[in-house]
Amino acid sequence: MATEQPTVADIFRRAQAIRQERPQSSYKELKELLVNEFTGQPFPSPDKLTIPEQDARAPQEDWTAGLPLVMRGIQQEDWKEIANGIVLSLEQTENYEQQRGRPGANDHDWHDRTAGIKDSTQKGVGKWMPKELMALTGQKAED
Repeated sequence: MATEQPTVADIFRRAQAIRQERPQSSYKELKELLVNEFTGQPFPSPDKLTIPEQDARAPQEDWTAGLPLVMRGIQQEDWKEIANGIVLSLEQTENYEQQRGRPGANDHDWHDRTAGIKDSTQKGVGKWMPKELMALTGQKAED
């Protein structure tokens, strides 16, 4: 029976599930549990080195903190290194949530994708978008 290749996101979700099942366990224990659970399975593919749903939980620099360790673990085929990276990303995300609150609480500034480009975008849209489309959107076209 062939074992299905886990993705980095699958391993991260498993780490989250273990944290929910055992909230009192340390990060060191979590690493050991992950290593024990995944040893013998195929290593994740490096082309899927991401955890997409984490972008909604914390800034990218927090949830991606452990991905270089995960990549090194994949390259060296070392589950301990992969677990170190996964747990580092989880720890950073949890720390962010503890310090700032759950997503949507009061810190939308970090997640604002228009920061720094909003005025330029509006100016460009107003200048180049046909007046008929501008009328449909309810915006005033610049002449």
